Amino acid sequence: MRIALISDIHGNAVALEAVIAAIRHGGVDQIICLGDVATLGPEPDSAIEMLQELNCPCVLGNHDEFLLDPHLIHSYTDVSVVIEAVDWCRDRLAAKHLAFLETFQPRIELQVDKQTSILFYHGSPRSHMENLLATTSPGDLDRMLGGYSATVMIGGHTHIQMLRQHHGMLIVNPGSVGLPFKEFETSKPPRLLQHAEYALIDIDNGAINVSLRRIPLNKALLHRAVEHSHHPLSTMLEQQYR
Repeated sequence: MRIALISDIHGNAVALEAVIAAIRHGGVDQIICLGDVATLGPEPDSAIEMLQELNCPCVLGNHDEFLLDPHLIHSYTDVSVVIEAVDWCRDRLAAKHLAFLETFQPRIELQVDKQTSILFYHGSPRSHMENLLATTSPGDLDRMLGGYSATVMIGGHTHIQMLRQHHGMLIVNPGSVGLPFKEFETSKPPRLLQHAEYALIDIDNGAINVSLRRIPLNKALLHRAVEHSHHPLSTMLEQQYR
């Protein structure tokens, strides 16, 4: 079985289209989306509609829930431009788009075969707002896993690709389709990488292979999507897409 993992699209329809094309070219049995679909990027409605067409299972990310519960973001950040960007996104979505987000699940469990189980989540199994990193201590990681276990644990949220072993389990982060970070930052705006990220996992009779993928993007198309959007983050995005 081959599974494609996409996460943190963040309204970047240009990147999502490129990733979908790459996935279809290689062929997969299943696509799983790990959440944060629409906010922060210039084309939230297009990103949602492209994801709907995939008809794939979707995990609820923190930014997905911010669109459904406008007050929740204030428990996560007080950065005004981020709050404005989420509000901007919500104002541009139709009721049908929000209804689609309501179908997202906090976690998805998949039993591939007798030997291999997978747990999909956004930040950590217990919270879509937690940052699970390669540098997270084993003790903190145990607490973040919240008693959940699987052969492979897969989440996004940090916008940083990762493959880590913990107590025999593989911990995977496919990175971000729409806003991949050069470093994980908490005190200043992140620097973006100019590609799109996703991952593939191949499972064959208990044998597991994880492949972290990066594909280049057309910067002219990225600029074009941002420059006419009047998005609160448009200046920052245009500077980083040079």
